Amino acid sequence: MVEAPPVVTERLTKVYKDFWGRQKVHALVGLDLALARGEVFGLLGPNGSGKSTTIKLLLGLIFPTAGRASVLGHPPGTRSVNQRIGYLPEESYLHRFLTGEETVDFYGRLFGLRRKERRRRTAELLDLVGLDRRSRLRQLKEYSKGMSRRIGLAQALVNDPELLLLDEPTTGLDPIGTRQMKDLILRLKAEGKTILLSSHLLADVQDVCDRIGILARGELKKIGNVRDLLLVPDVFQLRARRVSPAAAEAIVAAARTAGADVLAAEHPATTLEDLFLRVVRADSGSAGSGESRPPDSPPRAGAD
Repeated sequence: MVEAPPVVTERLTKVYKDFWGRQKVHALVGLDLALARGEVFGLLGPNGSGKSTTIKLLLGLIFPTAGRASVLGHPPGTRSVNQRIGYLPEESYLHRFLTGEETVDFYGRLFGLRRKERRRRTAELLDLVGLDRRSRLRQLKEYSKGMSRRIGLAQALVNDPELLLLDEPTTGLDPIGTRQMKDLILRLKAEGKTILLSSHLLADVQDVCDRIGILARGELKKIGNVRDLLLVPDVFQLRARRVSPAAAEAIVAAARTAGADVLAAEHPATTLEDLFLRVVRADSGSAGSGESRPPDSPPRAGAD
């Protein structure tokens, strides 16, 4: 029996309405996406591009205007799906008067873990996310932003999920914490977990993702393997001194015509930041003078 892909969307669309019920904000338009098992997929885009809307649709927190989504072979938000996924929101709204240990134990109770298993799992996860003994006994109201991200990830892993949805996982972490978070994501991938993450920190995405998709104004503008997307097509680089690009191309062409094996000609790579800016700026340039994009969250009633 062939297992269903962890995430599939077909023409997934979300339009928010204004106070009068008129369609106003096209937060997501015709998203076609399929994640492979065991991959890390990065969802990129500026504010208001549809990243958070996509994640909320996959969680079943909001419902599509058109199209469909499938998570682990089932409709989003069903109990069978929720038992097998983990979610780290951009802001973790956890009980501020619980300690780190109590927080993870609480979520273990929600998943029906027995007391002995909860204790083992709590200790294991707090070690995994790098919270020491002193930190895990402090109340969450005393946690820094970075510590809150760590405890948020621990609660997302309580049920040992098959699929992880991570919204800005490295926000608030210092360089050491960021490196630890990226290492942890790669470790979870090595365990066979599928991870969908959204982030504004492009270097982090480039370090951990197998594939990326770039959203702009609610539409998927670019998708593919990270390495392939970062290759600049139709440009050649010759390892020689004082040779212009045009001369280098002519030299390579002449060498190949003569039957030589050209070993030093290659496509130079760009950076993910350059690719991202190129895609977003191209979209901005093609946009009309209509309504500007709002954030991913729906407009408040009566808002302009």
